[in-house]
Amino acid sequence: MSHATESDERIADKRMLIEYLEQGCKPKADWRIGTEHEKIGYRLDDLRPLPYEGEAGIEAMLKGLQQFDWAPVFERGNVIALVKDGQSISLEPGGQFELSGAMLETIHETCAEVNTHLEQVQEVAEELRVGFIGIGMQPKWARDEIPIMPKRRYDIMRAYMPTKGDRGLDMMLRTCTVQVNLDFASEADMVKKFRVALALQPIATALFANSPFVDGKPSGFMSTRSETWFSTDPDRCEIPSFVFEDGMSFERYVDFALDVPMYFVHRDDDYIDVSGHSFRDFLAGELPGLPGEHPTFGDWSDHLTTIFTEVRLKQFLEMRGADAGPWNRLCALPALWVGLLYDSSSLDAAAELIRDWKYEEIVELRSRAAREGLKAVFRGALVRDLAREMVEIASEGLRRRGCLDSAGSDETGFLTPLRGVVQSGKTLSEEILEAFQGRWNKSVDPLFAEFSY
Repeated sequence: MSHATESDERIADKRMLIEYLEQGCKPKADWRIGTEHEKIGYRLDDLRPLPYEGEAGIEAMLKGLQQFDWAPVFERGNVIALVKDGQSISLEPGGQFELSGAMLETIHETCAEVNTHLEQVQEVAEELRVGFIGIGMQPKWARDEIPIMPKRRYDIMRAYMPTKGDRGLDMMLRTCTVQVNLDFASEADMVKKFRVALALQPIATALFANSPFVDGKPSGFMSTRSETWFSTDPDRCEIPSFVFEDGMSFERYVDFALDVPMYFVHRDDDYIDVSGHSFRDFLAGELPGLPGEHPTFGDWSDHLTTIFTEVRLKQFLEMRGADAGPWNRLCALPALWVGLLYDSSSLDAAAELIRDWKYEEIVELRSRAAREGLKAVFRGALVRDLAREMVEIASEGLRRRGCLDSAGSDETGFLTPLRGVVQSGKTLSEEILEAFQGRWNKSVDPLFAEFSY
């Protein structure tokens, strides 16, 4: 999703930062859906992760996809992204392959976009003898076995991460997610959606749990991806308590973001390391490395992308709490959140569901959901029961939206995989753990063949 303000315009004061977020407010008729999803690439012959260079590498994938009219984006002579029709394919730190989708009106459209993308990826991957798997955490290879991608911003982040937590590099190099970006009508609508989404994010983590392995063996968590965030960087990864407090507003979020330590500033074709310094200093013209210089809206936009809360505010809201997964789950994630947040009755029902949840309870729920998935207990009941209610509220919301495809079907069918999870009480993590203990003879290798796109 794009931002409306010219990226190179200088920011004079905090008011302009607040106005930047306010520009995200849109009438309901203009609300859109932006879906993003990552996947892990590997060589078919030995399952090793893909390097950037070489015949079977990420660069070759990016070049191969250009036959489908994708335009390359370069940094220091390396292809680091592809763009086309409001979509982009980006290069993640450990070679994870990400599609950031266009702003679309319906889940039917966003699912068609996913289908087209994965078909194109399949075609190029087959030629290169590589595969891609939708999973929340690299299941087999250790962190030091993951090739590093050539992007300057990642060099800065890799140096800084270990100073803040012991899992930041795991997050960068070995995790994959699926997320959706959604709009709001007003500040009050943003606050309501932010609170609902943030409180329910652990339930989504449980529903989409699909990362039970690390280093080739069970990790003890249903979502190892989610668990890595707990020890990544407390400055930017905690559940922000102020969202649930009186006075939550665009200004309150700006105040929070101003104090989140920066990573870098992008100038020309380079990234300047300013890690650990605050955007507040930058706003005052006191940023070491750029003395007397004031930030642009491009700098502000970059900085907002380095905040890693499970719901993130830009000129839209990002839902970030789910493991990547199989093809059909990539459409289920936007369907879940659109059903919850884009229908006023469903939003009211979800707000009522979480109305008296305490902040400390939500923090604990996040931890339990990562470890136990649907079997986690919240207020004496299984998370599975909450998940069932959440899916039902979303289903009703999608039904009321009434967005039909050419065959006359509404969007509720995209929730079918989640209904199956709730009905069985089994997450994907539990299913693949059973296979690991049984027919896979305690090897994660068969996972690549059985769960790849």
